[in-house]
Amino acid sequence: MSIQWFPGHMTSARKKAGETLAMADVVVEVLDARLPEASSNPMIHELRAFRQRPCLKLLNKADMADPEVTKAWLAYFEKQPGVKAVAISCKKASDVARIPGLAQKLAPHRNDAVKPLRLMIMGVPNVGKSTLMNALVKKKVAAVGDQPAVTKSQQRIDISSRLTIYDTPGMLWPKIAHPIDGQMLAASHAVGVNAYIDIEVATFLAGFLLEHYPALLTARYGFATEGMDAVGVIEAVAKRRGCLMKGRGGELDLEKASGLLLTDYRSCALGRISLETPSLRAERAKQLLEQPAQPADEE
Repeated sequence: MSIQWFPGHMTSARKKAGETLAMADVVVEVLDARLPEASSNPMIHELRAFRQRPCLKLLNKADMADPEVTKAWLAYFEKQPGVKAVAISCKKASDVARIPGLAQKLAPHRNDAVKPLRLMIMGVPNVGKSTLMNALVKKKVAAVGDQPAVTKSQQRIDISSRLTIYDTPGMLWPKIAHPIDGQMLAASHAVGVNAYIDIEVATFLAGFLLEHYPALLTARYGFATEGMDAVGVIEAVAKRRGCLMKGRGGELDLEKASGLLLTDYRSCALGRISLETPSLRAERAKQLLEQPAQPADEE
C-alpha cells in the first residue's frame, strides 16, 4: 500500500514558505527522532538549498526513540555541510532553551538588534513544531493537537529585538517515493487518518517490532514472539486485550487491536523505538533504486 497525503493547504503553504525563506537566516527543521530521514521533507531541503540557508535539525521526541540509534543519526547529519543536529524533547524547557544559541552559531553575522537572528521553523505535520513555538515564546501562540495539520497558516513572532521566528504549517510532499516511508509516517501519526488503514500500518509496525524489538512486545503484552508473523502479533494483541467482535461468536477484532498497537507505539507505552537507522535507510534506498519503474497508469 502506498500512502499519500497532500491536502490543498499544503500547496499554498509551500509557496508561502519559499517566499518567507528569503528573509530567514536559519531553517530549524523539526524531525521525529524515531524516523529522522523519513520525516525530513525533501521540499524543505530544496527550498533551503536554493536560498543557501544553513539548517538546525532538531530530532524531537528523542525521549521516545532508541538512544543508540539517535546517536547514529546525529553523527550522520553532522557530516552534512551547513547542518547542525541535536536531539531534544520540545516538552523540556532546558532542551528548548538551547535552540537560539545553536542557531546563532550557524548565522554568526546576525547577532544584534540591528541584524536580529531570523529563524524559520519547518517540518512535517504533528512532529512538535507548535509545542516548540509555544516553548520558545513561553506562552501559547500556536495550536497544539494530536492530529496532523493543526497549524494551517504561517505566522511571525518577534521574541526579542534580537530574535524573530517564522512558524510554518506542517508540510508533506506530493509523492512519497518509498512505501515504507509512508508506513512509518502513518505509524507515527504524521498523516491524516483518512490516508491509511490501521490494520495495514499496524501490520508493518508489528513486523518491524518482531525483527528489531521483540522483547518490547513480550514485555508489553505478555506473549512469546517465537514463530510469529506480523498478523500473528496483532491477533495475539487482540487476545490479550480482549478485542472481540460483538455478536460474532468471539471473533477477534483486528481493527481494534491494530489501533491499540499503534497507540502504544505513539505514546511510548511499548518503549523507546526507532523505525530506521542510517544503515537501514541506505539499504531501503538501494532497494528502491533497484525496483523497476511502474507504468504511469499504475502509480
